[in-house]
Amino acid sequence: MVERAKKPSAIPVSPLAPSPQVSFSDDNTRVTATLPTGESIEVLLHGATVISWKSGGGENLFLSDKAKLDGSKPVRGGIPLVFPIFGPPPSSGPVSSLPQHGFARTSRWEYLNKSTSESSTAPNSASDNSVKLDFGLSSSNLSAEAKKAWPYDFGLIYSVTLGKDGLETSLCVRNEGADSFEFQFLLHSYLRVKDITQTTVQGLEGTAYTDKVGGASEKETGAALSFAGETDRVYKSLDPEAIVTVLEGSTKRFELTRDNLDDVVVWNPWTEKAGGMADFGPADGWKNMLCIEAGAVSSWQRLEAGDTFEGGQIIRALL
Repeated sequence: MVERAKKPSAIPVSPLAPSPQVSFSDDNTRVTATLPTGESIEVLLHGATVISWKSGGGENLFLSDKAKLDGSKPVRGGIPLVFPIFGPPPSSGPVSSLPQHGFARTSRWEYLNKSTSESSTAPNSASDNSVKLDFGLSSSNLSAEAKKAWPYDFGLIYSVTLGKDGLETSLCVRNEGADSFEFQFLLHSYLRVKDITQTTVQGLEGTAYTDKVGGASEKETGAALSFAGETDRVYKSLDPEAIVTVLEGSTKRFELTRDNLDDVVVWNPWTEKAGGMADFGPADGWKNMLCIEAGAVSSWQRLEAGDTFEGGQIIRALL
C-alpha cells in the first residue's frame, strides 16, 4: 500500500448519547422506564396504574404496602385511572351496573409503544430528556362482565410521559361506535408527603366545592387548605390556568397543572377510614399521603360517534 503524504484524518465518531431504558418484568405484568439522569416510573398493566415515580433519589407517590398488585382488585396507591364513572354508580341509567370508579382501573391494558424526545437545546444535553409510554384499552378487550355493564364501542389511549422536570399523564377517549355515550374521568393521584398535618394546598381559593364528608356545598375562602381530619372534597370548574401547589411547611413539594380537566378532588382518609380499608397500610400511612386528583367529574362528558376527548395533567416534583 502506498502511503500518501496528505492522508485525510479519520472522521471522529461521537459516542452514542445515553437514552431512556424501558424494561418488562419477568411475568410481563409491569413496565419500567428510566431516564439517563435517574428518574424512573413503573406502570402496572393491571389498570395501567403508575405505581412508582422517582426523582431526585426519592419516591413521589404513595403506595399502600398492602396494595394488591396481582390484578385481583384496584391498586391502593399510585395513580389509578377512574373511567367511565366517578364514585358509586347511580341506581338507574347507562352506568348503573358499573362498579365504583368504573372498569379502567381493574382491566388489563395493552402496552402499545414508547417514544423519546430531547427538549433541551443546550450543547451538553445530547441525551433524551423524556420518554412516553402509551397504553391501550378498548371495548374489544374488556371482560364480558364490563362489556355487559357498559355496552359501547370505545378506544382509550393512556400516555405516561416521564421527564426530568415532572410526570405527565393524559387520556384520549374515542367513540368508535354509532351511539353517543357519556362518561367521567379522573386521575386518582396519591402523592407522598412527610406529614399531612404540616401539609397545605394552594391554588383552590375562590373555588366552589362539594364536601363529601360533611355533605355541604361551599366555596374555598382560605388562601391555603390545611388538614386536621378526614377530607374528601370535589372542587369544581377551576380556572384552567390555576396551578395547584402542595406545600410541606413553607416548602413547595408538588405543582399540578391540568389540560381540559376542570375539577380537582382532594382526599385523605385519616385514621378511622384508613383503618377500615383492608388494603391500606401501614396503619398510619394516611399521615404520608394526599390525593390531588385532576378530573372531569362534576358533570358528564358526552361523545358523539367518531368524536374524541383528551385530558391530562402534569405533576412537578419540586424537591
